Amino acid sequence: MGLLTIGAFAKASRLSPKALRLYDELGLLPPAHVDPVTGYRLYAPEQRDRARLVAWLRRLGMPLARIQHVCTLDAGAAAQEVRAFWAGVEAETAARRDLATFLVDHLTRRDADMSETTEPLGLRYAALCDAGLVRKSNQDSAYAGSRLLAVADGFGSGGAPASAAAIDAFKHLETNGFPAGDLLNVLEDAIEQAERAVHGVAATSSSPETVGTTLTAMLWTGSQLALVHIGDSRSYLLRDGELFQLTHDHTVVQSMIDEGRISVEEASSHPQRSLLARALGPGADATPDVRLRDAQPGDRYLLCSDGLSTTVPPDEVRRVMVTTTEPEQAVRQLVALANLSGGPDNISCVVADVLEHQR
Repeated sequence: MGLLTIGAFAKASRLSPKALRLYDELGLLPPAHVDPVTGYRLYAPEQRDRARLVAWLRRLGMPLARIQHVCTLDAGAAAQEVRAFWAGVEAETAARRDLATFLVDHLTRRDADMSETTEPLGLRYAALCDAGLVRKSNQDSAYAGSRLLAVADGFGSGGAPASAAAIDAFKHLETNGFPAGDLLNVLEDAIEQAERAVHGVAATSSSPETVGTTLTAMLWTGSQLALVHIGDSRSYLLRDGELFQLTHDHTVVQSMIDEGRISVEEASSHPQRSLLARALGPGADATPDVRLRDAQPGDRYLLCSDGLSTTVPPDEVRRVMVTTTEPEQAVRQLVALANLSGGPDNISCVVADVLEHQR
């Protein structure tokens, strides 16, 4: 079969001539031949598969530059790239879904002060930080109060003051009342204050570009809690004997897992396993995950740095969370387990039990 005119090829590939001209200009789908006299574009029949691939990738929403890369790959590598792209789309959609859920719940709540909730719940809590057995200094910070729980894992030359500054930016929420309808704005302001505070710490460091911190915090509003998360510190919920991870790590390796590039088993020994994709600090993506959850009496929450989560197996964490009675006992046992496993990093954890409010 001979070459096809742009009109015939457009019909065969189900693309418009306008799209074909654009793909030619971008180098995505150059014609097999251009008539030197008329300038007409002529296409080979075997180019139809590539044309349809380009069209389908565009329907997925893939950027043209990435499509151009995909088209240079063999079938297996191209499939992997499409899988990675779609995993990223799903992750972004999930984050937007969480925000939409947060907004719906936020906007339907009555405009009342935190202290005026109809079924207030109380907290019993404990926090503990430990340097571990390898690090010379402790750059973690942890805080537990009647309305605020927080863990931050600092890094760089100013890691310790950076983690402390991030949590300090939230502490005023312990004592300052605000209408429940202002919760989203209050959280946004606190996150901005934390980011400015960490940047201020970095500015006084000898290597400001290396200074930053993770932050995982919970703000209690009566019978609900708002969860703010940036980085790879974690939050867990123990409910009815089951331990659930509430946060998603913002790390390069976790992104690779999400995209199907590596397995969970491979991630544990990956050379980039500690590289953060989001954090508070100069040059970092500080976009937080923000969620709103209903609390129930009997719930037990754990916030911890990666000095615990990457050292102690989840089954062991669950065992301690289930078998200990007091939060103080739980945090001490969790830190001890991390140190028994070598204590390679700083360890911080907060455990809080949700109780019926004592009137």
